[in-house]
Parts: sequence; structure tokens; C-alpha cells
Amino acid sequence: MASPQPHNRILRVGLLQGTRILEERHLHKPGDFTVGQDPKSTLVLPLPELPASFPVFEYRAGQYNLVFNDDMQGRVNLGSSDVDFHTLRTQHMAMERGDQYVLPLQESARGVVELDKDLRLFFQFILPPAPADAPQLPPDLQGSAWRGMDRMFLGILAASLLLHFSGAALIIASEPPPEPELELDQLDDRFARVLMPPKQEEPKKQATDTAQAAADTAAETKKDNKPEASDTSSKPATAEEAAARRAEVAKKVSSKGLLKILGSSGSGGGAFSDVLGGSTGGGDIAQALAGAGGVGIATEASVGANGPRGADTGKVAGIGDLGTSGGGKVDLGSKKEIEVSGRVSAATPEVESSEVDREALARYIKSRLKAIQGCYEKELKRNPSLKGKVMVRFNILPSGRTGEIEIEENTLGNDAVASCIRTVVRGWMFPFKPDDEVPVAYPFVFTPAG
Repeated sequence: MASPQPHNRILRVGLLQGTRILEERHLHKPGDFTVGQDPKSTLVLPLPELPASFPVFEYRAGQYNLVFNDDMQGRVNLGSSDVDFHTLRTQHMAMERGDQYVLPLQESARGVVELDKDLRLFFQFILPPAPADAPQLPPDLQGSAWRGMDRMFLGILAASLLLHFSGAALIIASEPPPEPELELDQLDDRFARVLMPPKQEEPKKQATDTAQAAADTAAETKKDNKPEASDTSSKPATAEEAAARRAEVAKKVSSKGLLKILGSSGSGGGAFSDVLGGSTGGGDIAQALAGAGGVGIATEASVGANGPRGADTGKVAGIGDLGTSGGGKVDLGSKKEIEVSGRVSAATPEVESSEVDREALARYIKSRLKAIQGCYEKELKRNPSLKGKVMVRFNILPSGRTGEIEIEENTLGNDAVASCIRTVVRGWMFPFKPDDEVPVAYPFVFTPAG
């Protein structure tokens, strides 16, 4: 009986510790089998003497090859006898490729590869296990689709469908009723009001009231501005006529303005009489103020002469005689903002992957410390004694962008600084393109300058 073809067999690899099997893998899909400390290895093992990922079995040109180096030991059964790795190297039974040796494996090959004094790999080619068949019920118990249905439900569903489809067909087949055309005189009044809205009346009454108010205001203004006729325009002929005119003017003036309030005329007295006493009640104001120094009655002659009045202690001054001088100058100063500054120091970042260079990452972040310092100085203006440490933990995505960001430690006691730092870090674009997310922890220490 001929042996099965190689492509019908799969590679079986197991990890042994002494005589106990720790793990077993069946490679249903042909491919490389690697061991090492790299998380992407097929079998992750803490082996410092091997590279991060070493291909023990590689699949090339439809065939598996055993790969080993000078430090690895083991043996392979090639059908007739077992051959160790030393013999394979010395007798050139394995092809030399740099510092590695490659041995093509047939479907009958099996062997052991010693990785450590306690760990070994065994391998062989086996037939893939047949999939387990699902349990089958006897034919008399399997039943059919019709037997598993609810007869009553099917009957109600069929009757409902028949009724609805029949009604729909009847509606489609029947002709729609004709719509009568309406004449204009048959339209209701409400439609006429909508089509022809009534014309709004102009507010005539409001315009009339406004015009009447404007006319009354103009008449009052004209009446106030009309000069009163005076018999004093002509020059008096005698001293008696001049005294009579002055008495008439004083009588008219006394009933208006401040003189009426003070009560300068009449026998009843008034506020001015209360101040000066009974001796001046009903008398001339000039006579009452004759003894007061610096006080006088301004007349046309005295105003024109601009001479002293009273007891030579005052004079009447015109607008041209008045002047201003001095005038203090007040310096309000200018609003100045207190300048504060802080220092930001950063240690070496903690990187949990060899794909990101720590020194390059530290240089990248230090070149952007100005924005981090701005977050600190903004809150330092409010609290000059603010200082402490903020530990930021984030992930570098394969695209170079920043992934999840969290504040692991914040001894500042200020959430605003931490929130600002999170916003700044989210906008960074790193020059690294790792195959998977790389976690990074970076500490920032903040102290006030000076």
C-alpha cells in the first residue's frame, strides 16, 4: 500500500519537560514555526541563548525544513537510523546557510530538538484527525418539516393572506368615482376670504392726533419766543418818569423766578425776609444788601464799566475775564500682568517594546516640552507654590498616533494641568511605526523658576 502524499500530513510539534508534555501544536495550515521571547513567536519561551524569534521549522517550496545552529543539539530519524545534529553538521548532510543549518524533512522524519537542559521539542508528521461526526437520530424520530409546523397557525395565516390579497385585487380592479367640478359660485365663503384678504384701513385717527400735537407745540414755541412790548425802549424824558419805569419793571420781575421765591417784594415777606430778619421785610433788596461787602446789584452801567461794587471788594466779570489754570495731572498707570515661569524636567521614558528607541522617543518629547510648560505656567499664575510630578501613560499606535492616554500619578493636586497635558499628548505624531501598540510611561516634574 502506497504511503500518503506529503500534503496529506500535517506537522505535529510538542514541548517536553522531562517526560511530561507541556504543550502540543498541530500545524493544519502550512507555515513557519518559531520559538523565542518575542510575543509574535508561535511558541513563546524565555530562552536568552536564542534570538527573539528563531524559526525551528520553516515551510519552503511545499516542504518543511529543520533549522538549527552550532549551539543547538538534537537528533533526527531519517528512516533507517537516528542522526544527531553534530553528524549533520560535520558530514554536510544539512545545508549551511550563514550561521544556520537547514535540513529538508520527509513525511517519515521525526526527531527531538534540545532547547535547554530541561526543555525539548519533539516533532513528527501525522494524518489530520477526522472531524467528529454529529450524532444522528433514527429516521423514525427525525420527523419532517411539515410535521414540525403548527396546523392551526398555518390555517389562520392562509385565510388572512387570502382575505387581504382579495380585497387589494378588488380595489385595483374597480374604477375610481368621478370627481364633480365646482363652479365659482359654489365655493364656500371661507375659501373666498382666504383667496381675497380684506384691505386694511389706514390709521387715520393716529395721523390726525400726531399732526394736531405738532401744531400745538409749534404754537407754544412761537408764543414763548415772541418779545413783549415794552415802553422802556424809548429814553425817559425826566427823572420821575425813569423812577416810575424802574418801579414797574421791578414789579414785573418780582413775580417771576428766584425773586418770587425769596419774597423780595410785598409786605408778606418770604424766605428772604426770614433770612434777613424783619428789618428788611417789604423793603428794597438794594437797601437790604447795602451793608454787605462784596455784594452789589448789577446794572447796565456797572456791567459796562466793569468797576468794583459794594465795599470795593468785588467786581462784575464777563466771560472773557474768566480763565482756567492749573489742572492736576493724574497718572493712573497701566495694568501689568505678573510674569511667572516654571521649569519642566523629564526622565527617561519607560518603553515596553524593542521597536521604539527610548533615546529617540526622549528627544522627540523634550523638543515639545514648551507646550507642557505652558500648561504648568497657566496654573502657576493662580498658585505660585504649585509643584509636583505628573506620570503620563499612553500607547503608540502602528500609525504613529497616540492611543489611549491616562494620568497614572499626579502629585500636583491640580486636575487642570493634567487635562491640558492629556490634550497636548493627544496631538503628537511619533516617528515610529510599530507592528503593534507600544505602551509608554513618561514622568514630568514641575517646579517654579526662582
